[in-house]
Parts: sequence; structure tokens; C-alpha cells
Amino acid sequence: MRTEDCLRELARHRTDEVVIAAMTSAMVWPMLSDHPRDLIYVPSTMGGAPALGLGLALARPDRRVIVLNGDGSMLMNLGSLVTIGEQAPPNLLLIVFDNGIYAVTGGQATPGAGRVEFAAMASGAGWPRVHRFADLPAWSVAVPSLLAVPGPVFVQLTVAPEPGSISAPPAPMSERLARFRAALDA
Repeated sequence: MRTEDCLRELARHRTDEVVIAAMTSAMVWPMLSDHPRDLIYVPSTMGGAPALGLGLALARPDRRVIVLNGDGSMLMNLGSLVTIGEQAPPNLLLIVFDNGIYAVTGGQATPGAGRVEFAAMASGAGWPRVHRFADLPAWSVAVPSLLAVPGPVFVQLTVAPEPGSISAPPAPMSERLARFRAALDA
């Protein structure tokens, strides 16, 4: 599967959920969505998106929060799986794109590439709903139910490695944050 194809399926079914896109997904998501509740987290701190998503999910239980995270970023903050499992926000969906590389820093292999089972870690951390997909048809069928089921929901998507570079954010961060804050209050 390709990251873009997976995100395209998500965008097809997304309504008014908050979407936090970090790392590789932050390069692709703006091509598919320009929703005021999109937070394109560029420049981003590797590993920070799940904690940011948890904070938003707890602060705004009336809003569904989708976090788009990379495998390298997930490795940098595995503790967030335990914290989210403990807090159990019913409005959080965390999707980890497992491509086995640090795509935005040059394509270096991630530690344990091809062997790390993020889904098993999430399950062991107490997440009630954990899924893993390696083919696009199964992912496409599952997206609507994953957006509707109470969370927290963890999804590991096995995607093809596509080394790239950091793209320019869609607008200055101050403008994106002002738009995002206004949309959260709407």
C-alpha cells in the first residue's frame, strides 16, 4: 500500500473530525484536505503527535480526533501508547503508517523495521480496539467503521517506503493555528 492511497480513503470518509497530520502524512494530507480542523504539524517534533491528539481528545470530548503518525515517530514516544490506553478517550483514533524508514530525514531504516508490532504494543497497553492492515481493499472497507466506533482506536498500516523530504507547510504556522483554534470553537 502507498501512504497517499491510504490517506485518500480516509479523506473520502472524513467529515468534521480533527485531523493531526505529522511527518510523512503531513506532506500528503494537505493535497487531499483543506479542512479548518486539519492541523498540519510541520515542522513537527517526532513523537509528539499522539500526545497532542490525546490532549485535544480530552479537552474536546465532543470532537473526534484522528492522529496520523509515522512508525519512526511512534518509536520515539512508545510511552504515549500506555498513557492513551490508561486515559481511554472514546474520541481518539491513532493511525501509524509503518513504512520501516525515517522517510523525512533521508530514508534510513527504523530500528526493528519489519519486525516491530505496534498493534501488539497498543493492545498490550490496554487499547480496546486495535487493527492492522497491509492491503488497500481491507483498509478501504474498514475506514467508515473505524471512524464511527468508540475509541481509543489504534491502526497500524503497513505501507511502502517512499523516502522524501519535508515539504513547505501550507501556510505560516501562526495562520494555521489561528484557523485551527477558530474551527475547534465552532
